[in-house]
Amino acid sequence: MLFDPIYFIFMAPAMALSLWASWKVKANFKKYSAVQSVRGITGAEAAAELLRRAAISDVKIVRTQGRLSDHYNPVTKTLALSDGVYDSTSIAAVGVATHEAGHAIQHAQNYTPLWVRSLLVPTANVGSSVGYFVMVIGLFIASSNMVLLGAVLFSAVLLFQVVTLPVEFNASSRAKSLVVEYGIILPQERVGVDRVLNAAALTYVAAAVTTLLTLLYFLMRARR
Repeated sequence: MLFDPIYFIFMAPAMALSLWASWKVKANFKKYSAVQSVRGITGAEAAAELLRRAAISDVKIVRTQGRLSDHYNPVTKTLALSDGVYDSTSIAAVGVATHEAGHAIQHAQNYTPLWVRSLLVPTANVGSSVGYFVMVIGLFIASSNMVLLGAVLFSAVLLFQVVTLPVEFNASSRAKSLVVEYGIILPQERVGVDRVLNAAALTYVAAAVTTLLTLLYFLMRARR
């Protein structure tokens, strides 16, 4: 399969979308990391303000290593911000930090898609680690039944990614509106936040498209 030209033709749209999404994230983050907000509020302070306004006092904001490694952990209730976001007063930092704070607010408000996504994590992990290899082995030994079994397992990954989309879009939507409503940035500065978060959301779309096309490819090969 690794040398099947049909695979690369089949997956070309997903590869192109993934590369484009990755480029947009890096380009927009770099651009708006150089644009400082007028209010001069750091990423950590912006995230803290959203949590305070939502009356959330049990989430700890911490610093984490890496670039664009920002995330919210619902298990430990920690909101981790990278060095380029935690202390920065840039438009990009404010956007990323408040997006992660949006996830904390979702958690506090029992946002259904977030709850469903958390339930899907174990099956998605199994599907990604086992399902793909079962499909590959099925093709190698010409067993359509094994390919179908692997596809069922791997489809858990697609389900997880599809549920992830509204989770990410909603967190971004909250951040975009609240940063202006709470006076963290000026209304005219929101365009930068929008571009950073929209680019990040595109990466999740690209991941789901890649998984879908991978499934379709294996199912097509199994039928042949």
